[in-house]
Amino acid sequence: MPKKIQILLADDHAVVRQGFRLILNAQPDMEVVGEAGSGREAVEAAERLKPDVVVMDVAMPDLNGIEATRRISRSLPRARILALSMHKDAVYVREILRAGARGYLLKESFDKDLLAAVRALAKGQGYISPAVSDAVLTDYRKYVTDPLDLLTSREREVLQMIAEGKTNKEIASSLKLSIYTVDAHRGRIMEKLNLHSAGELVRFAMRNGLID
Repeated sequence: MPKKIQILLADDHAVVRQGFRLILNAQPDMEVVGEAGSGREAVEAAERLKPDVVVMDVAMPDLNGIEATRRISRSLPRARILALSMHKDAVYVREILRAGARGYLLKESFDKDLLAAVRALAKGQGYISPAVSDAVLTDYRKYVTDPLDLLTSREREVLQMIAEGKTNKEIASSLKLSIYTVDAHRGRIMEKLNLHSAGELVRFAMRNGLID
């Protein structure tokens, strides 16, 4: 018989935890191994019980779910965290995913999606409530654009030449521009990419595969 998915429930409402426990323990492949009523308790319980999946309410007293998620992800990288929230707002989703959660479930749809989400996480997949996935995709496109997309094609050309160590004068003659124009491009590149020195610029170019 395959090992059951070991689950830790973290929610500050005992009644909610009881409901979750009934639903999850009724599944042949799942077992609730512990409960926590605050973020701090969740971190302690996770370290003690080493569950496969932590069902984590985002809004909890005494250390919120986002901070608890961050700590558990750091100390137990194998534990998969499923965030529970009332909020469809993509900002919440982004914050908790950035903290290390692998799934995001809206409380209003937990009864039909909870089991699918827990199973997906236990298999190493991610899970996002269908009701928020549109908002998340839009938000993702807004925030996780490739930083190079912020630059015009001319700015990308200038960035590469700066990263290759060329001086403004060399860039100007190569691109048939005035030195002042190259300087203006350089300023705009730094501003758009939030870089503050030539060294940072070179590191950025290396990270993004513009130079070896």
